[in-house]
Amino acid sequence: MTPPTSAKTSPQRAANQNLQHTPRPSADEAMEAVRTLIRWAGDNPAREGLIETPKRVIEAYREFYAGYDEDPEAVLAKTFEEVAGYDEIVLLKNMHFESHCEHHMVPIIGRAHIAYLPDKKVVGLSKIARLLDVFAKRLQTQELMTTQIADTIERVLQPRGVAVIIDANHECMSTRGVHKTGSTTITTQMRGAFKTDKDARGEVMRMVASSDIG
Repeated sequence: MTPPTSAKTSPQRAANQNLQHTPRPSADEAMEAVRTLIRWAGDNPAREGLIETPKRVIEAYREFYAGYDEDPEAVLAKTFEEVAGYDEIVLLKNMHFESHCEHHMVPIIGRAHIAYLPDKKVVGLSKIARLLDVFAKRLQTQELMTTQIADTIERVLQPRGVAVIIDANHECMSTRGVHKTGSTTITTQMRGAFKTDKDARGEVMRMVASSDIG
């Protein structure tokens, strides 16, 4: 028998559960791994300037990858329905974020614009910003992160439309390989009215592009 929709585990929640079941090495094991990389690079992890480096690296990693410890759906769980009938676009634009490429573990730095068309309920503005960080603070591809954000908003808030636009610099493109400094990558996800209604899509894209707003 198929369980009711409310009882099903969402794909994102299932992914989080799988992550939680992945055993983490101890701090000592992680620091030893850093020492191994230092030796592989050709330096001596025992020299004065590098003795504390393994500890600093794992502390930085705790911050860089803090998103693995958060449930994105829980971030949006508290909603509000007393909005006096507001049913127009809610847009958070120019939100700075820092992530890391899952292929080379180097930074992805950019801006995100996230919009939705409410259907009876809204969420606190800071929760949208926090949702961005939950996904950014993981090993990522920009395409996947764009989709994950849109999926979560669509699933939890059930709005009439969702738009996610991300514009970012990938240091795997600018500091290694092809060395295309100054290049950026833009990804979009449009759902609901923003996908099917060209006027709604045009309005949100104008709001993102306008220098008079934000």
